[in-house]
Amino acid sequence: MPVKVSVVVPVYNPGPYIEDCAASLLNQSLPADAYEVIFVDDGSTDGTSARLDELAAQHAHVKVLHQENSGWSGRPRNVGIDAARGEFVMFVDNDDHLGHEALERMYDYGVANKADVIVGKMAGKGRPVPVELFRRNHPHATVDNAPLIDSLTPHKMLRRSFLDRTGLRFREGRRRLEDHVFVTEAYLRADNVSVLSDYVCYYHVKRDDAANAGFQRFDPVGYYKNLREALDVVERYTEPGPLRDKLLRRWLRVEMADRMSGRRLLAMPDDYRRELFREIHAVVVERFGPGVAAGLRPGQRIVAALLREDRYDDLVAFAEWEAGVRPRSVPTAVEWQDGILRVGLTAEYVTADGPLTVTADAPRPAADGAPRDAAEAAAWLGAAAADGFERATADLILRDRATAASFFQPVELTRERVPAEDGGTRLVLRATAVVDPGTAAGGAPLYGGLWDMFVRVSLGGWTKECRLGPAPEQAPALPPAGIVAGRVVLPYWTKQGRNLSLDVDRAVKSLGLHRLTPADAAVSDAETLTVALPLYVPDSTAATLRLTATASGRTLDRPAVLTPADGVHSLLEASIPSRELRNTVWRTGLGLPDGRVPALALLLRVGRGRGDVEVVRAGRPGPLRRLVRVARRALRAALGRTSTGRA
Repeated sequence: MPVKVSVVVPVYNPGPYIEDCAASLLNQSLPADAYEVIFVDDGSTDGTSARLDELAAQHAHVKVLHQENSGWSGRPRNVGIDAARGEFVMFVDNDDHLGHEALERMYDYGVANKADVIVGKMAGKGRPVPVELFRRNHPHATVDNAPLIDSLTPHKMLRRSFLDRTGLRFREGRRRLEDHVFVTEAYLRADNVSVLSDYVCYYHVKRDDAANAGFQRFDPVGYYKNLREALDVVERYTEPGPLRDKLLRRWLRVEMADRMSGRRLLAMPDDYRRELFREIHAVVVERFGPGVAAGLRPGQRIVAALLREDRYDDLVAFAEWEAGVRPRSVPTAVEWQDGILRVGLTAEYVTADGPLTVTADAPRPAADGAPRDAAEAAAWLGAAAADGFERATADLILRDRATAASFFQPVELTRERVPAEDGGTRLVLRATAVVDPGTAAGGAPLYGGLWDMFVRVSLGGWTKECRLGPAPEQAPALPPAGIVAGRVVLPYWTKQGRNLSLDVDRAVKSLGLHRLTPADAAVSDAETLTVALPLYVPDSTAATLRLTATASGRTLDRPAVLTPADGVHSLLEASIPSRELRNTVWRTGLGLPDGRVPALALLLRVGRGRGDVEVVRAGRPGPLRRLVRVARRALRAALGRTSTGRA
């Protein structure tokens, strides 16, 4: 079979992280003879070389190329490109890993859309990844119609004929931002770029030892020298005008304004941030015309103006104020409706003094130029928030706690201006998010795990995330777990922070089945057991009642049905054939869609006659009773051995 994808992995001293990376590459849904994995060992000294050779000996589609250390990832990637035989080339870092279906999905998507570049959805485990780019699929994306420029890491799939036709390769040597130069040129020269957003393809992982190259403190002089090379690419392949300004704005925003803002700036030592300031000031003055900064958000525009005007002290003062501004989101309602979890919430920005308020007569931001001081900058941002309030948004994001995979949920939004005690106005967003367990994971059902809820608030000059919570003192009552779309979904407040999260297919005790009493159950003359359960079902749902004999351990599964009761709870109904069960005590359990069978706190005592069935509480024996039982079993065993000896 022709090789569809060549995966190129530059490797240098990854330690144990190579195991997760390799496992994900070897466990792809694409057949092994349809792809190859090329590890390019860049002079590792930690024993990884031998491990890679071992993998190559075990797997025919794995190849290892060894070379002397080149100092950075550019040369190993180029060596991998030259050795690749696949129709497409995929770049993976040695401490990251892929989703199980990543190669197959990205390849099929690229072929279907005749793409030269395929960008797969990313999840950042301790590392930032683009968010807006992956709201939806973009089969035909450009730097003008999609936020492609937000994703400049090399973790893409590219058509090999495109690489050969353009001669596109990574800059080599010990340098920064070689991926920016490579990816930017790829975007600008590709016939088509496709963005696959409905499946997490790439997991970008922060190492516990923070040894990822991107986490090392860099030399500002060298860094911004390399950054200029990315700007050169933009200028080489675009004409002066709005598109060029839009692209250049990415580096002013991410590598300069954001880096020199709020908590991020304040966390740096003063001497280091002064050095950064000097280099950034030089780039801003040298490379960015007025149209670049004009498209920034108000807060970023203020920072860019202070950078341009060489006002370091005012920049720090503004950062100190801005560091105290954060979003806060409060849950107001959580309920099941028609198989969908509806989550009500409010969101607004707050400062250390309370809710952020604005006044009608506040000065508006200047079209260009910087504010006189931090107080005027704060007033400008408040005015910008008020003026743009009708465009403000609040999104609910479900994020898998284990992998950081994130998915936007549909939201219904209203905006309210609320009078504040200080005479100003609070800008409050009120939203109802719709979480459908059958489609919440990018159109697919939620999979098992813990899912945290985040609220992404865009208002005025900021777009920031926060957890949904903490729950207020008068917190809305949480509904019971629901059995929906073949999943058991339990809304719950986290112990730390009292934030709202979802437990999918994991909870047992939290389902409340251990709190049932005989009053919750009844047995009809027709030998039908009915139990009221603290479980929500949207409609009649097939289930299983498991009966386990207390004496022998024999099990018997009976078909059952869960039906909605009062809009929140459900009724379990199952036939109880007393002839099969007679003269025995049976433990009861509920078979869940994922195969688990949590116990119901009920016993069935079945007598000799038809209909002779009693429901009793299945109490857990106390310590004394358990000790007596153990002693009795030991005594019976001893007597049995004695009897055998006498015989």
